[in-house]
Amino acid sequence: MFSRAKLTLQICTNIYYLCMKRNKTLLTGLLSIAVLAGIGMQSAVPVTSKISTLKATAPATELTIYWIDTEGGAATLMVTPAGESVLIDTGNPGERDAARIFEVASQVAGLKQIDHLVTTHWHIDHYGGAAELAKKIPILEVLDKGVPDKLTEDANFAANIKAYQEMAVQKRTRIKPNQVLKLKALAKGLPNLSLRFVGVDKAFATVTKKTPNGAGCEDTKDKPADTSDNANSTVLVMNYGAFRFFDGADLTWNIEKSLICPQNLVGTVDVFQVNHHGLNQSNNPVLIQSLAPTVSIMGNGTRKGCGPETITALRNTPSIQAQYQLHKNLRPDSLFNTPNTYIANLKQNCNANYLKLTVAPDGKNYTVSIPATNHQKTFTTKTTH
Repeated sequence: MFSRAKLTLQICTNIYYLCMKRNKTLLTGLLSIAVLAGIGMQSAVPVTSKISTLKATAPATELTIYWIDTEGGAATLMVTPAGESVLIDTGNPGERDAARIFEVASQVAGLKQIDHLVTTHWHIDHYGGAAELAKKIPILEVLDKGVPDKLTEDANFAANIKAYQEMAVQKRTRIKPNQVLKLKALAKGLPNLSLRFVGVDKAFATVTKKTPNGAGCEDTKDKPADTSDNANSTVLVMNYGAFRFFDGADLTWNIEKSLICPQNLVGTVDVFQVNHHGLNQSNNPVLIQSLAPTVSIMGNGTRKGCGPETITALRNTPSIQAQYQLHKNLRPDSLFNTPNTYIANLKQNCNANYLKLTVAPDGKNYTVSIPATNHQKTFTTKTTH
């Protein structure tokens, strides 16, 4: 019977002759594995969350967007074909959401840093995870609309925002209406890519002679004025060739209408990130139908968002071919859900599955997937907007 040392030597010898010195790097790695196997050594692997992940990919050649589960908060990660990253919001404070964002960014998207972090407004489910995330992965630039001294709806705002203000980042930039985020140039032959801030703090892009008139403005009634910072949310549109994506953060009903009426400041889009987690205070039908998206994606929680008015508005928008949700609505009004096929997480205690969208290199089609369930569906990009 072989001793452990002799067995290890025999394994190493066999590997050596198999490799025949043709690949020294491979040989070194295999020998290391064999030695560890022979002497019974194991390394501990820390588990930070239950996210169902895929192997990290090579540097991006396609525009990819991830919607990361923050249990009704917000975290939308974009990776350009140049491998540059833009993270929109960071979920709630604490370890959970920061760990989930880090895991998708590093293990799935293969990122070493966050190039641009955009904070849309000053509610803690949108900026709360930033400071903890900055400890896990470098953040180069933070873009926001300027931190106020106080927030009427948050008596503890000064204490809550402190970590965000003090976190280590290389650069801080204040967002202005109609500002375009400077992104790295793409490889020759790829479509143009841009990310534009349509509006911030209720100030929107300038109307021009080419701006079309809004439609359906007389068919929707205003709601009581929203005095919270939701109404001040930063609104952005990403263009990649013909493909267009809209993110209005937590923008609310009356302000949504001002984007369309009297003139449509956005145009149409392919993908609509449902505003405000799908709550009824937002998602004015005049906005949704004017954007005329093909796909909607909702960052809701099991009991947050997915409001009856919102679901009805989405269902009544003829252009929408698929409605995606991060979570299944588990409230008593659970009939207001998209079909299970289009939901990333069906249970209360979930695996934090993410949604993924990949745009083809030419921008002419895009695929929405739920990697954990093997669901994917491809859509054709609109030819005109």
